Amino acid sequence: MKKLIYLCFAVMLVSVTKTTIAQQRSFVDVAGLNPAIKPGDNFFLYVNGKWNDTARIANDQSGVGSYSFMNIPQKRLLQSILDSVSKSNNIAGSIEQKVGDFYASGMGMAAINRRGYQPVKPILTRIAAINSLPALLKFIANEIKSGNNSLISFGISPDNKNSSINIAHVYQAGIGLPDRDYYFKKDSSTLAIQTAYKKYVRTLFQLTGSNAAAAGKNATIVYGIEKQLATAHKTNVELRDVNANFHKMAVEEIAKSQARIGWITLLANIGATTDSIDMAQPAYYQKLNALLKSVPLNDWKIYLRASTLETYAGTLSQGFINASFTFGQALSGEATQKSRKQIMTENVDAYLGQALGQLYVKRYFNEASKKRVLALVNNLQKAFENRINNLDWMSDSTKKKAKEKLYAITKKLGYPDKWRDYNQVQISRATYFENVLSLNKNDYRYQLAQLNKPVDRTQWGTTPATVTAYYNPSFNEVVFPAGILQYPYFDFAADDAINYGGIGMVIGHEMTHAFDDQGAQFDKDGNVKNWWTKEDYQRFKEKTGQLARLYSTFTVLDTVHLKGELTLGENTADNGGIAIAYDAFKMTEEGKSTQKIDGFTPDQRFFLSIARIWRVKTRDAFLRTYVNTNPHSPAMWRVNGPLMNFAPFYRAFNVQPGDKNYKPEDQRVKIW
Repeated sequence: MKKLIYLCFAVMLVSVTKTTIAQQRSFVDVAGLNPAIKPGDNFFLYVNGKWNDTARIANDQSGVGSYSFMNIPQKRLLQSILDSVSKSNNIAGSIEQKVGDFYASGMGMAAINRRGYQPVKPILTRIAAINSLPALLKFIANEIKSGNNSLISFGISPDNKNSSINIAHVYQAGIGLPDRDYYFKKDSSTLAIQTAYKKYVRTLFQLTGSNAAAAGKNATIVYGIEKQLATAHKTNVELRDVNANFHKMAVEEIAKSQARIGWITLLANIGATTDSIDMAQPAYYQKLNALLKSVPLNDWKIYLRASTLETYAGTLSQGFINASFTFGQALSGEATQKSRKQIMTENVDAYLGQALGQLYVKRYFNEASKKRVLALVNNLQKAFENRINNLDWMSDSTKKKAKEKLYAITKKLGYPDKWRDYNQVQISRATYFENVLSLNKNDYRYQLAQLNKPVDRTQWGTTPATVTAYYNPSFNEVVFPAGILQYPYFDFAADDAINYGGIGMVIGHEMTHAFDDQGAQFDKDGNVKNWWTKEDYQRFKEKTGQLARLYSTFTVLDTVHLKGELTLGENTADNGGIAIAYDAFKMTEEGKSTQKIDGFTPDQRFFLSIARIWRVKTRDAFLRTYVNTNPHSPAMWRVNGPLMNFAPFYRAFNVQPGDKNYKPEDQRVKIW
């Protein structure tokens, strides 16, 4: 469980007049509504059913629609920037030069294919030369500095108990499947994924010179080691326990209890000067320490070879890319690979995101949208305060602390005030692999420089162009990048019902994360510290338990149910976000009126907007993986789940007993 950040949503807003936008777009897709479906039976399909029946998922994608899939058209905007700057005569050392040349280096597949696996050969040679346990651990440490993490996942972020200081953290690692359960489940879909993964590892060995028999034997060794490591991994649900995943320990202490890992030497080798470290999941490192004795050294070398090839497969020749894609198909269901332009657009955003973000903001972002969205954020804050004041299950003393935290939330909109510096990065158009290494090393130096230093609260955890949003409990902040400030989430020309049901719901969702089952354990300064009375927290736990049980009843695919405990934080935020956004909407002039637009009342338009922002269609393979690993509920249940608990929705669409999603009032879950 790395740094807790709740990712959810983002937008581009082209600067055009309100009249022009209004003429071009209908904010409610009236023709797309399906009157054959009662709103109380399935509101998601009532609003999106006709679209869902006709929408086609591209062969190189796992889904289509809003939410994260809005990043597909978003990346076309980024691609247009990259196509332009990669062909320009840029000033050496400028962000345009770095971005353009990195993109061009990755587009040169002819050169990449000629090199085969030569770029990674020096690393494989170093693995082959390992002749002792200390040499093995020194290799692991050196590779951490290059972004090649295998058995140890190292990071730097705020101290849970003192959020003003950055400390070192280590997390469970070492496995190639999505999470530990994939090694132990016996259902047919999981077994197919296991088979695909073993084939992938076997193929990587063959691509680097092993014959079929040796590659198969080596893949079995790798999988066996990973499965042993997985036995000590916590489940996705267990990782949600904030206190159970924070163990700040003296380095001298863990050096004695896990002597084979050699923590003092390892930390010195990665340049981390510290006398303490947060070992988030100690059981994993205890298991690793034991396996370093029981697993033969040669088997560890085989494991490290596979792990290294998996890390760099996407940066090598087409055979490695094909192998990686084939394994990924088992998880995503995608039929064909993305184009090289798509892949490189994603890679530039991943490696040079704030450099590319600067170019994106200059070209596409309307600065006036920041002011408009900030007003919505402030209105939702007031609405949230009112809801806290009116809670019947919380004492006045806890309400006071909750409101202090609410108004201490930092609001970040559009893009960072301070851009990331890439001056130390050297980029060449001719060497893609080496460019990736340079960027990885720069990123490690950037992180390491923050160890034991005051936390820089101006930092962002996402790139400006990404369609997302998040709440970070250690910073007590909500972040809405430029990417999500666009339709269907936000539009200057839209009426308040549309915007409050869109970006308003997103804002309310992120604010509620400050008070979900995890966020509620952090105080206003971002420290894990109890600010509740014992009785209030017990009542809160009872209510979140009710919500977890409700969502666990929802069926997604055949017999696959949602995991209510895994998705609890996001479901709490969805339910709270809709309620807070609705209350804020009712403060507006439109919210107080009954005037219809397109035949719908203001309240109805608010709820139609909510269903519209989750207009998503995915492949079954992707959805199955999503339910097993993602803390968010699938799109349909991000609409239907909260609305079945929300009385104003019942009134707006006359939901009655007998409707499939009707719940008696005493069975509706209300937390915030």
